[in-house]
Parts: sequence; structure tokens; C-alpha cells
Amino acid sequence: MASVQFGQHAPAARVILHLSDTHLLGGDRLLGDRYDTARHLRRTLDAAEATGVRPDAVVFTGDLTDLGEPEAYRALRDAVEPWAARLGAPVVWVAGNHDERPALREGLLDAEPTQEPVTGVWDLGGLRLIALDSTVPGWHHGDLDDAQREWLRAELAEPAPLGTILALHHPPLPTHIPFFDILELRDQSALADVVRGSDVRAILAGHLHYSTSGTFAGVPVSVAAASCYTMDLARPAEEVNGMDAGRSFHLVHVWDDTITHAVVPVVDAETSGYFTAEWTARMAALSPQERLDAFSRKR
Repeated sequence: MASVQFGQHAPAARVILHLSDTHLLGGDRLLGDRYDTARHLRRTLDAAEATGVRPDAVVFTGDLTDLGEPEAYRALRDAVEPWAARLGAPVVWVAGNHDERPALREGLLDAEPTQEPVTGVWDLGGLRLIALDSTVPGWHHGDLDDAQREWLRAELAEPAPLGTILALHHPPLPTHIPFFDILELRDQSALADVVRGSDVRAILAGHLHYSTSGTFAGVPVSVAAASCYTMDLARPAEEVNGMDAGRSFHLVHVWDDTITHAVVPVVDAETSGYFTAEWTARMAALSPQERLDAFSRKR
């Protein structure tokens, strides 16, 4: 059935699971005495696995822990690595402003605990994924220094067969929340000079705790909401605050000519039973014209 093409588009060439802002604390403590980030992470991982998707990579776009505690990185690794192994997917860890580079490097990457930026390049069967480190040690705003931008420019000098996706924590986008712009990615024009005209097809980010999208240097940017808590955008912009609801992750489907970013809610809600595996199998057994007549024609 998977080989049957129902419409004009063949199945996606690559799929990425995009999660963000887990803000894990050591000892399963509650964030702000309110948010059970460890439980919310487990629920998010369960929801992602329940989709049945077996992605080519799993990307966590930063704020992996809330305080950069070594025990929090161990807990995160213990939760995610067996789950990712079941999915058969590599995990890409991106540093966020709440992370600490030395503890992240040692706890998740088995690397020297230094202040070197946490960057990397992955070849996902011709799709290149590049992780950038927009963190500024000791600060919450974002920035990329000259050395990291030149490193990125060198990596992008040779196009990849399926193009490139960038992942970083601070999104190169404006926000309508007035106090968030204090913590934005600085000197975005310098990054735009590197990205513009390259084979970069999408940028994945986090940081905002709500899902949003836009374009940067002509490239689509997709921001995933947090797994720990999200921002209640139903309030006036000056009064936006966190809420213990609205968590989600993204399914990123990569085709030769486009990339989609689907927001998947992490909720417990009843759904209808109209579409089933059996229904899909029946449709797959029909010819394209028979499917059109059976499902598209108004009765």
C-alpha cells in the first residue's frame, strides 16, 4: 500500500521529527513549581512514536535543559536514546540559551566539556542537516560569531544533492511579543549574507515556545513550540504568559521541490473512526479514476 501514489506527489524523500524546548530539570523537579517537564517530554515522545513515522533524523532545537545541570542531560539522554533507537533515527542536539555548552557536550555528545560551539553536519541520504549554535555563554539572546558564519559558508560552498536544512535555537524572525525581541538573534543580516543564494531550503528553530513560521533571506523558517509549556497567544501581546497546554512537535516532510512543516498537537482527544487502515487499503486497490469517483464525487 505504501507504494501506491494517491495524488500528484510521490511520498516524501526524507522525514524529520522536529521537537524543541524540553527544559528538563535534574531530579524531575517542576519548572517554576508548575510545569512537569519530564512528564511532558515523555508524553511528547510517546505521541511522536504513535504516529508510526520512522524519521531520517530527530532534531531538538535547543533549551534541552533549563539550568544546564549534568543530571538533567543524563535524564534527557536516558529518555530519548532508547526511544530514538526504536525509531531507527539519529538525534541532533541543538544548544539553546538555557543550556550550558560544557555540560551539554559532555553529557550528550561524549565530548570535551569546553565552551566551543555545539555544531555539526549530518548527511541524511543526500539531505544535509547543519546544526548551528546561536547561544552566547552567560546571556539569553542569540548570536553567531564571525568564525561560525565562515564555517557555515565553507560548508555551504558545495551544494548537497537534496539541499540543506539549518537548525538553530534562536529563530531569525521578528515576533509580535514586545519583550521577546530583547532575546532575539543578533546581527541577522550577517547570517542572511551567508544563507542567501545557497542551497539552504529550510531553517528549523525553537526559543519562542509557540509555533510560527516566516521567511529569512528567501528561506522558509519553521519554529516548533515547546514540549514543556507554551505561550498563550490568546492574551494581549503585552500580557502573553506561559500556559500548561498547547504542546506540539513538527513533522517535516522533504520533497524534491518543497518542504512541509506539520504541527502535531500532543493531546488526549477522541477522533472519528471514518478513516482507517482498511479504508485506505480499499482506496489503494482502486484505479486513480475509481478513487476519484468513490471519494471526490459529491453524492
